[in-house]
Amino acid sequence: MNVLIADFLEDASIEGPVLEGVARVVVVKARHESDLTPHLADADAIILFHDVERMTDATFAAAPRCRAVVRAGVGYNNVDLAAAGRRGIAVCNVPDYGTEEVADHAILLLLAITRHLKIQDASMRAGGWDYLTGRETPRLRGKTLGLVGCGRIGSATALRARAFGLDVVFYDPNVPPGLEKALGVRREFRLEPLLEQAHFVSLHCYLDERSRHLIDAGALAKMRPGSILINTARGPVVDQEALIGALESGHLLGAGLDVFEREPLDEPRLRDHPRVVLTPHSAFYSVEGFVELRTKAAEEVRRILLGEPPRNLVNGPMLSDPRIVPRP
Repeated sequence: MNVLIADFLEDASIEGPVLEGVARVVVVKARHESDLTPHLADADAIILFHDVERMTDATFAAAPRCRAVVRAGVGYNNVDLAAAGRRGIAVCNVPDYGTEEVADHAILLLLAITRHLKIQDASMRAGGWDYLTGRETPRLRGKTLGLVGCGRIGSATALRARAFGLDVVFYDPNVPPGLEKALGVRREFRLEPLLEQAHFVSLHCYLDERSRHLIDAGALAKMRPGSILINTARGPVVDQEALIGALESGHLLGAGLDVFEREPLDEPRLRDHPRVVLTPHSAFYSVEGFVELRTKAAEEVRRILLGEPPRNLVNGPMLSDPRIVPRP
């Protein structure tokens, strides 16, 4: 059998040993969906990262043997789930890697902005020595952090934030009642009250049609003046033009951004903004976390090819005449 690593990776040094004796691994290094075409006829499974912007029915129609696409990541919005399901192809993800890394990164961005790290570092490098470059630094204890999304990563962020003495409140219509009690935080059942009270808003939600531009001009206007937005979720959750407007008007004090509507970032108004801290979609990464991600994606493929049910099926209700063993 053959497994394609569609994109992003240059080698199969981790996936190969996991799939040894089960399948041959082919590293395609695709930049576009069409780059996969020469390899699809013999593909039994595909591991997909994020360089391929969208995987559509064109791929699934040309892959008669393919049993599954495993998205090596939490989000799976670059796969047409319904089209895959109609062809009997399972789509899976890796929802439980990188939790620590992204939560740490969200706190990193929050601290960098509130402690004026960018400004103070630049002053020092220019030869300065003046503690007043951080003159407007607030005390974190007692301030309110609002989390939009409180799944694995949001929960991990909440626990870290509590250690700083932050008052944590979250909005997430997808988690059951009682999570707030388990975490020792507060909960809002509508987005607007959270935005109105939070000094800092950190995004931890999936990207889908409900959350695309969830943080638009109207939502930004409801955030309290001088507040800070952190996004380590997905770029299109935020209306980028609206965010730039809120920053330029001074309504927002700053923003910490790891993800963007268009990647790589091509917007100089964000790249050059003095109150914005930027990282290149790297929140997910640590040496250990990257190995975990790749290993778990390959293990899911191995299970499927050996006739075992997948653990992280995301298009189950859409599967017609599935080519995999269904979940028990």
